Amino acid sequence: MQKSPADCASMAEIRVEIDRIDQALMALFQERWGYIGRAAAIKKPAGLKADIPSRVDEVRLNARRNAGLAGLDPDFYEDIWARLIQHSIEHEMGILGESGQ
Repeated sequence: MQKSPADCASMAEIRVEIDRIDQALMALFQERWGYIGRAAAIKKPAGLKADIPSRVDEVRLNARRNAGLAGLDPDFYEDIWARLIQHSIEHEMGILGESGQ
C-alpha cells in the first residue's frame, strides 16, 4: 500500500516508496521516449532537423518553470532536462541519418 513520506516510520518503508516512484518515473520516461521516436518519424518526411533550438529552449524553460512550481531546484532539474534533451536529439539524429554535431 502506498504511503506518504509522513506515514513512513522506517527506512525500509521509505526505500519501498522511493523504489515505487523510481519505477513510475521509468514508465514515464519510456512513454516519453515513444514520443521522441514518433517525432523523428514525423520530422523525416517534413524535412525537419532533430535539433530545433527554439523547441530545446522551450522544453528547458518548461522544466525550469515546472520545477519551481513544484518547490524544486530549477537549476538542477533544468540540467537533468538538458541531458534528456541531448539524448533525445542524438537518438533522432540517428533515425534521421544526420551526422553528429
